[in-house]
Amino acid sequence: MALPRKATALDTRALSGREKAAIMMLAIGEENAGKLFQRMDDEEIKELSQNMANLGTIPASLVESIFIEFSERLSSTGSLVGSYESTERLLGKVLSKDRATAIMEEIRGPAGRTMWDKLSNVNENVLANYLRNEYPQTVAVVLSKIRSEHAARVLALLPETEAVDVIMRMLRMESVQKDVLEDIERTLRAEFMNNLARTSRRDSHETMAEIFNNLDRSSESRLMGVLEERNRDAAEKIRALMFTFEDLGKLDAGSVQTLLRSVEKDKLAIGLKGASETLRKLIFDNMAERAAKILREDMEALGPIRLRDVDEAQLYIVNLAKEMATKGELVIADSKGDDELVY
Repeated sequence: MALPRKATALDTRALSGREKAAIMMLAIGEENAGKLFQRMDDEEIKELSQNMANLGTIPASLVESIFIEFSERLSSTGSLVGSYESTERLLGKVLSKDRATAIMEEIRGPAGRTMWDKLSNVNENVLANYLRNEYPQTVAVVLSKIRSEHAARVLALLPETEAVDVIMRMLRMESVQKDVLEDIERTLRAEFMNNLARTSRRDSHETMAEIFNNLDRSSESRLMGVLEERNRDAAEKIRALMFTFEDLGKLDAGSVQTLLRSVEKDKLAIGLKGASETLRKLIFDNMAERAAKILREDMEALGPIRLRDVDEAQLYIVNLAKEMATKGELVIADSKGDDELVY
């Protein structure tokens, strides 16, 4: 039976936060505790483990009291909003300013749980430019640890002589000692990832372009018109960064076919109702003859469609294309016509 609130306070008051955490880790079982340990650094694991080892026998009533206290604190918080800003404020209260800043810069950088996951999500041109100044042996280690398809793109951007040297070192490379690997990780984190996070924070025009991409057609036209009157230069920059449904016409044939394999067919039919003849032709030309015939019939059967429904369908397809481009599954040409992966 659950202990009353008064007993909970009396039973847990003498325990430190670390001791309470240690008791909870033991109570939740090996599998769940293991998942939490995976998210901690070595110092946190060492400190928590020390407290766990020193606990001795813990009465079941005390374990229950700790979980009741935890539940009460959690339920009293009300709704929560997680953001970079709220996280940074919280870290600033418990960590030094430099440490909090370093952590935030790292998580603002490319996605990925490990350093090698993060590097695999860095634009190949950026990574290749950095590695050109590193020792070939270091480059060999880095390329051996990231995803092979990404390593191939980076290798192709290196000077030919250096690339061959790196290949030879990778062929001769045996298992890398743990301390060497850790040293490379520390260097990459300190000299590359943190600088990348600082320099890759999005320009305000990019943020506004994303917002405009998500506006309905009427609101976009109205607000862009007002913005052009007040600041034509800003409006032009935003328009150049926007990716619209008609911009799908810039996709190459392979990318169109990749997109069509993933898109929901009913959304495609609705979205194409508001598309130009040029874009429709591109889509139909990249489908099997029977599939194109069925899509045309579906579009005719739809009859008149509300503009709002067309906008929603087109926005879904655009967002899907951008998501696939981010994963490297298709290529979107930039505003200058140069084909490059969007990250």
